[in-house]
Amino acid sequence: MAYVKERIYESMFIIAPNVPEEEREKLVERVKGIIEERVKGKIDKVERMGMRKFAYEIKKFSEGDYTVIYFRCDGQHLQELENFYRITPEIIRWQTFRRFDLEKKERKAQREKAAAEAIESSEGGSEA
Repeated sequence: MAYVKERIYESMFIIAPNVPEEEREKLVERVKGIIEERVKGKIDKVERMGMRKFAYEIKKFSEGDYTVIYFRCDGQHLQELENFYRITPEIIRWQTFRRFDLEKKERKAQREKAAAEAIESSEGGSEA
């Protein structure tokens, strides 16, 4: 079996404003559960942005409750999340995309850490 690299994704979704706050919280928890169980991802950060006005009406609403979730997964089961968004009427808009910039920053930090450790170990070895 081939190793599939874990990638970083950002998923933003908007919940209709007519949904009560308690139900919105439950919906966010359901999305987190789907990411962890069905998508087999690991959540890094959940950002509740709250109610925001739209630039134009979406499904006859002029505002909505925004949530952004950053997570890691291999991407093979990402369609499970898209399917959930599609069949959930309370979620009026969504978008999920891969964050190449965050992956690049992470790789650079790992390389710098490895280089620092290599320098540290070579300096430590010459003192003996």
